[in-house]
Amino acid sequence: MTALVHTAHDRAVTTLTLDSPGNRNALSAALVGRLADGLTRCGKDSDVRAVVLTHAGNTFCAGADLRDPPDPDVLVGLLRQIVELRKPVLARVTGHVRAGGLGLLGACDIAVAGAGASFAFTEVRIGVAPAVISLPLLPRTDPRALARYYLTGERFDAAEAVRTGLLTAAGDDVDAVLAPVLDGLRRASPQGLAATKDLLTAKVLEAFDRDAAGLTALSAELFSSAQAREGMTAFLERRDPAWVV
Repeated sequence: MTALVHTAHDRAVTTLTLDSPGNRNALSAALVGRLADGLTRCGKDSDVRAVVLTHAGNTFCAGADLRDPPDPDVLVGLLRQIVELRKPVLARVTGHVRAGGLGLLGACDIAVAGAGASFAFTEVRIGVAPAVISLPLLPRTDPRALARYYLTGERFDAAEAVRTGLLTAAGDDVDAVLAPVLDGLRRASPQGLAATKDLLTAKVLEAFDRDAAGLTALSAELFSSAQAREGMTAFLERRDPAWVV
């Protein structure tokens, strides 16, 4: 059985690698739990200056695991944990990101991707909405771009993700893009990083405090609806749902 999340450490930076090949690193209850445990350990370890969240395989995260989805409250807790961690959390993406996986990017302080990465908010295509992942995304991402991609489910590339604010930077060699960022973090003091992150995340945490309960309830309501059942069944059966015209 796969460990789901692997941990490596190098010069004050801990890398957490999502490795759930059976579901393209989708957010199952088990994966969310393992990732939360890894973040907790990083938060307590004085040798960790920053955390890099990355992936095995060609998909960073395929969104919620429709066969074993996490409770919406638990997913909100994971996103908040990334935002609240008093150490920078960086996303390193070399593949595809869909739906709930984009919430992980939104929660991270810095997100970089290779030129071949692709992104899509596919929730509307299965009868639900990007509810809880909006908590970190709405305060940080261009609202006009979100309106388009939330409503259509269109796929977009890394350059567009940078333009919208979903990504910090992108390039052909993601590690070349990431290297000066990690160098800067290694030169920064732990106290300075923690205090600066508090400044940067204050507005995001206000959104959690204000909206988390309502968006969690909305997510649960939508996922239990008849249209969502049809959408998820169609997705699993690799067919169009009944409303496609």
